[in-house]
Amino acid sequence: MKKYISGFALVLVILSACKVSKDIETPKPALPETFRSAANTGDTSSIADIQWKNFFTEATLQKLIDSAIVKNYDMQIAVKNIEESQLLFKQVKWNNVPQVDLNVTANTTRPSDNSINGLSLQQDKVNTKHIEDYSANVAISWEADIWGKIHNQQRSALAAYLQTTEAKKAIQTNLVATVSQGYYNLLMLDAQLDIAQKNVKLDDSTLRIVKLQYDAGQVTSLAVQQADAQKQAAEQLVPQFEQNIAIQENALRILTGELPDKIARNSNLDQIIIPASLSTGVPSAIVSRRPDVKSAELALQIANSKVGITKAEMYPALRITAQGGVNSFKASNWFNIPASLFGVVGASIAQPLLDHKQLKTDYEVAKVDREKTVLQFRQSVLNAVGEVSDALVKIDKLKEQQIIAANRVSTLQQATRNADLLFKNGLATYLEVITAQGNVLQSELELASIKRDELSAVSDLYRSLGGGWK
Repeated sequence: MKKYISGFALVLVILSACKVSKDIETPKPALPETFRSAANTGDTSSIADIQWKNFFTEATLQKLIDSAIVKNYDMQIAVKNIEESQLLFKQVKWNNVPQVDLNVTANTTRPSDNSINGLSLQQDKVNTKHIEDYSANVAISWEADIWGKIHNQQRSALAAYLQTTEAKKAIQTNLVATVSQGYYNLLMLDAQLDIAQKNVKLDDSTLRIVKLQYDAGQVTSLAVQQADAQKQAAEQLVPQFEQNIAIQENALRILTGELPDKIARNSNLDQIIIPASLSTGVPSAIVSRRPDVKSAELALQIANSKVGITKAEMYPALRITAQGGVNSFKASNWFNIPASLFGVVGASIAQPLLDHKQLKTDYEVAKVDREKTVLQFRQSVLNAVGEVSDALVKIDKLKEQQIIAANRVSTLQQATRNADLLFKNGLATYLEVITAQGNVLQSELELASIKRDELSAVSDLYRSLGGGWK
């Protein structure tokens, strides 16, 4: 008997070492040596390695981001997803532990007099027409993980848990970028509101001069109407910008988990400095740094585990059971030990037959899903590289636009001052003054918009490189 048991145990060990499926390793995606539009300096460091508090140094912006990380509801939901996944992972660890049940039963049966049990009672003359049974036992059941099904379940649960942590990182990364971009947009709107209010005062001064000239008979009423219309156009921008400011403040407050309200700020758009060095590092680092790419890599581990699980379902399952306790047909003898003691040990092997086709289909579907996961991983890497390249070219070209726009503003501001002097001295017409003022208004608004776009592109670059979750 010992020889048979030893041989059976050896077979179990050998079978347990077998793998019914082969995992697909994480593919190495084709990556360029450097990002497009990146300065080829040979620097392998990246701004994504900088903590967000050291990258976004403006005090008000730091408070907004910090509040968003703590109070934003998407972040809170992500934390709950991590807790849920952690509980499931801990539970899967118990799949290797035998199932133990305590059973206590007591029943009585009144068989038919014409049944076998009824006739037996009559023949045995036990002076009862009831069959009683009292049992208390512990039942143990254990399934041998021969084909690695339980092991794959544990691998899948671990990868799913790690995916939730990566999802939280991805949410934080996007949140940091979104809050910073919203704040930059708010500063741009502040600047544009200030520009509009200054132009209202300038247009009002021009209108007063035109009215004086009209009273002196030097210009017609058309000049007064056009100057007044120019002033009204600038005045119309003021409530428009005030509306946009209130909406942007509300959006930022909601992102930070607060009720809509004003946001106190001590900085203006011109005080926000864009870092001189925006090193991107090497593209290969994006695979390990970006949370969404890391999550796609973990999805491949889950897909590999699912293939192993579905494959194992097609093979025989070995289950060992044991039961022991006390049993008696009289309550008075229920716990009469050792007379009432009993024990049962059994083993079973179950091989799917009629549903084998369904299990085979599930296995083939799992393999296809795994191939899809590989493609999705490669796609996530490709998209990540594309986002970095897009952000780099935006920053590069917006710098050029800002220089041109700043020079244009300076030129038009000088032209406006000259037109105003010439107009006051009767050497320029009111149309020249109105045209100059309109041009400088639009150019100043565009310059503020370009500065906002450049700052937003920097935030995009930081996010696309995988920064913001540290």
